[in-house]
Amino acid sequence: MWKYMGFGENFRPKVPSRNWLIFLSLTGSLTAAIIYDKREKKRAQRKWCKLVEHMAKEPLNPREMNRRLTVFLEGPPTDGLRNAQDHFKEYVKPILVASGLDWDFIQGRKEGDVRAELAERIRHIRTPLDQRTEEDLIEASRLKSGVKEFDGPKGDIVIGRNTWKEYVRGLHEGWLGPLAAPPKPEENNPSDAEVAEATETPIETLPGISIDPSTVRDVSEAAPAETPSTDKSDKPKKPPQPPPFISTLEYSSAHAPSSLPSEFDPSAPISFPHILGFLNTPKRLYRFLNRRVLADKIGRETAAIILSTYRPYHTISSSSTSLSQDQSNDQDFSSTSQDRSAASVPQTAEQQTTLIEEEREWHKSTFVRKEDESERTWLDPIVLDPRIAERMRRSELSPEDEARAAKIVVTEEEIEGWIKGSLRYAWRSGKKYFFEQKKKTGAEQGLEAER
Repeated sequence: MWKYMGFGENFRPKVPSRNWLIFLSLTGSLTAAIIYDKREKKRAQRKWCKLVEHMAKEPLNPREMNRRLTVFLEGPPTDGLRNAQDHFKEYVKPILVASGLDWDFIQGRKEGDVRAELAERIRHIRTPLDQRTEEDLIEASRLKSGVKEFDGPKGDIVIGRNTWKEYVRGLHEGWLGPLAAPPKPEENNPSDAEVAEATETPIETLPGISIDPSTVRDVSEAAPAETPSTDKSDKPKKPPQPPPFISTLEYSSAHAPSSLPSEFDPSAPISFPHILGFLNTPKRLYRFLNRRVLADKIGRETAAIILSTYRPYHTISSSSTSLSQDQSNDQDFSSTSQDRSAASVPQTAEQQTTLIEEEREWHKSTFVRKEDESERTWLDPIVLDPRIAERMRRSELSPEDEARAAKIVVTEEEIEGWIKGSLRYAWRSGKKYFFEQKKKTGAEQGLEAER
């Protein structure tokens, strides 16, 4: 049998050829790099899961709502929402599930969705209960049953630089803007008298020949109506988001409401590196083979927001490097955007420079402005009002939590795959069957001898 399989008398072991060596070395190196990165990524996530899993075992008060986080998601520029959802599911969700906390989503498919939704929620909170037009049946039933809201900081998880810009803009619009939408500017429409006068004027077609407009109107009214098309492309489009209730130039003149809290819920900006283009393939491949670094960084930020340890946002003194990534992108735009950039505060606060490195990787089509656009949240610099900026808090692990996380040891059995786990299980089962059975028999014989 071995002879016909090529392992008989004529079998001569030899070194593989040059082409086989190249193929095996490349595939083996790439496979080893992917497997190692995947295993270390599991190890990093498992460490942060162990840090927060004690919160899932804490008892809950039945007469009080549990703590609920808010996750802000929006599709990256020139791409869809699914990528942001996959990013959340891969890096953030495992730590949230281990902690046992609930969370809500505020998702946006295009620019302005997150800003409008957040501002609307804040205006709903500011509106007194007796003045709310929409009756919240769930909230009314909780008040009637005596169930209280969670008393403590909740937390906001913001994924990506573009979502972070809309988050900050929505905070300012919700707390500093009016509760009702401002009136729209009136358009210069012709009056009814001018329209009637224009319609009564005879229409001259040829020299000496004129037509009465009433006959034209009668013919147009008698024309048969066109049948509605059944084409699927004629579906009504989603209405655009309402414009902001307040502009960035009106922050200083706006009055802060009496319900403005002393500090907002802590926020955790989560990095979302997303780069497109064929020429960026080497960078994308490098990031794919180093996902363990991103998993450790995001796990740390998520664990901090779960443990509710936070600090005020800092003011960065060195503005030379980070001052004007936004302003450098606005150099080639219209004069309106340049005036707005000049009127804004310098980009030196931590809220303004957070995740700013992601803007360098946005596609160039993102920075194209249209003539009728008065504001672009993704492109305009972040403008802060001191009353809002000083109340913002950023989640950060305390030194005690850092020391506790450093002592966590993740064993190999917790992160191994199915093949290695099956081999380990087979080895332990065989060892238990053959060796421990003999020891047990010898111990029994010793007991019998003592008897």
